[in-house]
Order: sequence, then C-alpha cells, then structure tokens
Amino acid sequence: MGRITARRPVVKITLGVPPARRADTLAVEEPLEIRVAGTPLAVTMRTPGHDVELAAGFLVSEGVISHGGQFRTAIHCAGPGDTGNTYNVLDVALAAGVALPDPASARNFYTTSSCGLCGKASIDAVQTVSTYDVATDPVTIAPELLVTFPDLLRAEQAAFDKTGGLHAAALFDAVTGELVVVREDVGRHNAVDKVVGWAVLHDRLPLSGQVLMVSGRASFELVQKAVMAGIPILSAVSAPSSLAVELAASAGLSLIGFLRGASMNVYAGSERLIPAVARSTGSDRTSS
Repeated sequence: MGRITARRPVVKITLGVPPARRADTLAVEEPLEIRVAGTPLAVTMRTPGHDVELAAGFLVSEGVISHGGQFRTAIHCAGPGDTGNTYNVLDVALAAGVALPDPASARNFYTTSSCGLCGKASIDAVQTVSTYDVATDPVTIAPELLVTFPDLLRAEQAAFDKTGGLHAAALFDAVTGELVVVREDVGRHNAVDKVVGWAVLHDRLPLSGQVLMVSGRASFELVQKAVMAGIPILSAVSAPSSLAVELAASAGLSLIGFLRGASMNVYAGSERLIPAVARSTGSDRTSS
C-alpha cells in the first residue's frame, strides 16, 4: 500500500479567535520514476499507491502499449543514491516482441501533478497513433443515469474526505450505471492513468461502452487519455478547455462538463445522450 496521507502541524487562524496549533492531514505527493527495461522514461509527481496501474496507464497514453497482453511485469527498485527500496522507481517489463519506447521520446523533466503531456505535437499524435476509434462506439447513455455519477464518485473519495487535496477518476458502465473502478491521486492525469492501468492489468482495453468520470475539469490531456484507452464518453464536474473540446470533436468522443445536480453541458458528441423526451416520444409511437 502507498503512503496516501501524512500528518503535519499547522497553525489554525480564525478571525476573533486565538490561533491554535493542531495536526492536519495532507495528501502525499512524491516523485515516481517510470522506467521501461531499465531505461528511464518519465518522472511524475503522484500520490503513492497503485503505481503499477499508473505506469501501465501512462504507457497506454504514450502509445507504447494498447492492451493487457503487452504489459508483462513491473517491480519497484531503488533509485540512485538510495540505500534501500523507496518505492519511487518502477521498472516495467513489456511482453516479448513489443517495441521499446524510442529513447528520444523520454521525458527528461518532471510531469507535475497539475499538467502532463501538452501541446500541438500531442494532438497530432493522438489522431494518428491511437489504436482505438472511439467515434465508432455505438454506446448511448440516458442523462438521468449520467447525473447520478458525481455523487457515486464522491462517495468513494475516502482520501479526499481526509485531505481535501486529491482528484478522483472512475469508470462507469454506460448502460447499467455500475461503478467499475475508482482511483484518487494528487494529479488528475495520474488518477486517470491509474484507472486505465487497472483496465490494462485486467486486459479490458478498449474500454468500449464506458464513461470516464473525473472530479475536476476536463483538460486536453484527459481527453487524450480517454481516446487512447478507447473510452467513448468523458464527463467532468467542471469546465473543459478549448483544446479538450477540439480534440473530443475531432476524435468522436462525447465530452460533458459542468455535470452537477440535474444539469450538464455537452460540448461534443451530444448524439450519445438520449433525451428523456425523445425516448418517451419514441416509446409512445412504438406502443400505438
């Protein structure tokens, strides 16, 4: 298990009340170096826990692998200068015959907890490299079902309840509404990578017929990760970015933002949402 939370002393200041010293629970943020066959590929700032899933999901996002059979094993190992295993270096072994990442693509910098892969080169790569065509996924979802997802996700955010400092991502079945898996992390992109990595380890890619629900905003990178994993619908409780909408529309992904209470904004792929009125009208015609 990872070191998800930590206790630190704080001084609580409230106007009109004497300052008070107490302990506060914080979300842990530590670096994870991801290696493939011993060669460093990237360093990301993450909340420890589910590191193998994180690495597997990251490799899907980078186009290194596209299904579970290509991921063999992963082990934690000591980094330079360490006297023991700190669990902050993870070495991944790919299946025989899977091409190793181009050394030139290695990210020799930190991927922060707020932003990972960005830029025009990335959008071009998604459009040309993704194994899965989410535009052809015929799944639809009732808005009445979709609006239940934020509360279901929030109910599973145990670490957020303690710290107030973690993002969450979850997969839901678009037909049944079943919560399939949920992960938390200080980085929203890491939470999504952990969800996708869970699917890799269970050999469930592509994630056809699934909805990816995130607790914050919908960035370009999260749309990218959904497309690379074959997820046809991405919903968020906050706003998307302009580039996220652009990529979603281009890739054929349904993108929903401001999913709160009984309302939502559909920025791309509205044809996958079946309005209750339309279903009712269609039912009336069928029965007449």
